[in-house]
Amino acid sequence: MKKHVLKKWDSAEHLTDDESIALYLQACFEEASDDAAFIAKALGNVARAKGMSQLARDTGLGRESLYKALSGEGNPSFSTILKVLLALGLRLHPQPIGH
Repeated sequence: MKKHVLKKWDSAEHLTDDESIALYLQACFEEASDDAAFIAKALGNVARAKGMSQLARDTGLGRESLYKALSGEGNPSFSTILKVLLALGLRLHPQPIGH
C-alpha cells in the first residue's frame, strides 16, 4: 500500500506568472475587506513566489524586514506596501464597491 504524505498548502508555489499573481491578489483584496494583515500576507506570498531577495534589492528594504512586514503578523507602512507593489510590477486600481 502506497503511503501518502501531506504537506501544507503554499499558495506561493502556484503563483507562476503575472496573470495568476494579479488574479490571486484581486481575489485577496475582495476577500480581505478591511483586514490589512490579510493583504500583507497575500503580498508576502507573491513576494516569496517572485523571490524575496530580489524584492529586497528592488525596494531597497531589508529582506528580513520584508519577511516580517509581509508575514501577516507585521504592520507594514503604506509606503512599504507601495514599494512592494511597484517592485512586483503591480499597481493599486481603485474601483467603486459593487462594480
